[in-house]
Amino acid sequence: MFMERLLVATAALNQTPIDWENNLRNIRGAIAAARRAGAQIVCLPELCITGYGCEDTFHSSGILEQALRYTVELAKESKGIVVNVGLPLELNGAVYNVVALLADGEIAGFVAKQHLAGDGIHYEPRWFKSWPHGVVSHIQLGKQAVPVGDIFFEVDGVRIGFEICEDAWVADRPGIDLARHGVDIVLNPSASHFSFGKHEVRKRFVLEGSRAFGVAYLYANLLGCEAGRVIYDGDTIICSHGEIVALGERFSFEQLQVVSGVIDLERSRMIRRRLSSFRPQHDAGNRLVVITGLELKRSTKSSKAQSIAWEGSETIKHEEFTRAVSLGLLDYLRKSRSEGFVVSLSGGVDSSAASCLVRLMIEGALKELGLAGLKAKLSYIPGIKRIKNVRELTKRLLACVYQGSDNSSETTATAASTLAKELGAEFFNLSIAELVDSYEKLISKATGVKLSWQEHDIARQNIQARVRSPSVWLIANLRRALLLTTSNRSEAAVGYTTMDGDSSGGLSPLGGIDKAFLRQWLKWIERQGPAGLSSFPALALVNVQAPTAELRPARDKQTDERDLMPYEVLDIIERYAVRDKLLPQGVLELLREDFAGRYSLAELSAWTERFFKLWSANQWKRERYAPSFHLDDENLDPKSWCRFPILSGGFAQELKGLRSKKGRR
Repeated sequence: MFMERLLVATAALNQTPIDWENNLRNIRGAIAAARRAGAQIVCLPELCITGYGCEDTFHSSGILEQALRYTVELAKESKGIVVNVGLPLELNGAVYNVVALLADGEIAGFVAKQHLAGDGIHYEPRWFKSWPHGVVSHIQLGKQAVPVGDIFFEVDGVRIGFEICEDAWVADRPGIDLARHGVDIVLNPSASHFSFGKHEVRKRFVLEGSRAFGVAYLYANLLGCEAGRVIYDGDTIICSHGEIVALGERFSFEQLQVVSGVIDLERSRMIRRRLSSFRPQHDAGNRLVVITGLELKRSTKSSKAQSIAWEGSETIKHEEFTRAVSLGLLDYLRKSRSEGFVVSLSGGVDSSAASCLVRLMIEGALKELGLAGLKAKLSYIPGIKRIKNVRELTKRLLACVYQGSDNSSETTATAASTLAKELGAEFFNLSIAELVDSYEKLISKATGVKLSWQEHDIARQNIQARVRSPSVWLIANLRRALLLTTSNRSEAAVGYTTMDGDSSGGLSPLGGIDKAFLRQWLKWIERQGPAGLSSFPALALVNVQAPTAELRPARDKQTDERDLMPYEVLDIIERYAVRDKLLPQGVLELLREDFAGRYSLAELSAWTERFFKLWSANQWKRERYAPSFHLDDENLDPKSWCRFPILSGGFAQELKGLRSKKGRR
């Protein structure tokens, strides 16, 4: 029955906390785009008016008043259509995370979130109160008493309800109750952060919701690096009666993405009628808000979802990593008003990966936005309008600095210069040998201590790393650029970095990813590269090396894994110890199974002990690292994911027990 088909839309918005001009422009742009497509119902993301990442600013009465005032203004944009916007709303002294349903120029009501996200990176219970099921209140807006709470709506015979982000991730999701009340369309405004593989999880609960509830389901999400640490992939999904109608493209460099599709309400209703398990609820009480005077135009069209080519790839994690960090870098660049990036390019894995990601950011943005579009995004950068091609743009936005000491090799120097040339970056080759020597002589004279590698190994390594910091900071300052640190998550776990040396910088794009994956990813970038973007054969000079800090004399043949342990072991110990919260003995038992026949029990025991000691001793470093992007649920960032005391007993008792069993098999 074609008369019950509706053209609907859902949108991804690149918002910024309390950036009213940007946020309202994106909201209005999405509504206008949806209207041009002929959409009758439009779903926008959670807290899209203020931005999701406002943190404790949600407690500001001024911010709450502004958000409500802009909601009233935005209602005028809804003439002839239905659209939702998200905002914090104060009621009776408490703040709630709500969506306002705007219909035909009016605010029809506010739906409050019932299940707050309070785990992982989310701290919603710090700012908001959860709304109790079935409760309805009112807020006075001028002469109008507007309903607030667990409500749903009816417009032109079509019932509309909400699951707000976390509401859909719980077992007792509101959609169950909405289906019993005959809701036809469930809107899900979300602020769901990116992590590897999460797109498939979202698709499953959207599909299952539409099938089990017998509804059309519209899912909207934020897009980009909104507040600094979290990246949103802009996932947008429209499903109807258990089938995908439309999918939006993720990781867009645009400010907004709108996807539309036709849903068949009659087919959903027919499926619901024949379900023997369906148990309708006939008394809606005061929870149903009927919107009068607005007719929804029915559609004669149908829709079929288009697939995204790279999302079916066997290298999906490599693709997601590339696109997520590229998007995060561009947003961090422009939202911080920086004029480019500087990387201390050592010729090793981490700094090479950071440099490649900047170049891939430029390529990806150019492919989607075009040169004119990208220059418009970066129009605040002096001289950007005169740039004519990708090589000029890369040289303007990326500077790589190699700083060799007496312990640096020709291998890493060649790898750094060759890669920088292939990327098209500005390249500086500096020698720090005299600076290191002058510091050592200065301190030796002051203390009367003659420095030697036998007695002062760590101090002599660290001074090399620290001497590099002022020079690379100076270059970053001169270019008004953002200095990227290059430490990865594996090094953060054990503190394998020099504070105020290689930890120097304002952003750590690799801080959320492990070394083992980075090595695989860099080989992929060398030989294949992301779909539609470049590969970089010069990385062969990097990938052939064993990772090394090159801070000891060449005769010592220093490597990272000799200093620590094999990275494959380190990363698994980290997973068991940090993610799974196992104690040393439990970790060791699992390692014995994982690496049976490859490493001895004595080796595994020694590495486990080393990890726990280094993990406990280096929390102070993790507290000081530059912000990093959240990429998966194994993050170590103490400000957004993994809390651990700076001072602790260091698992001394547990490690004592481990040592007593070291020789047993």
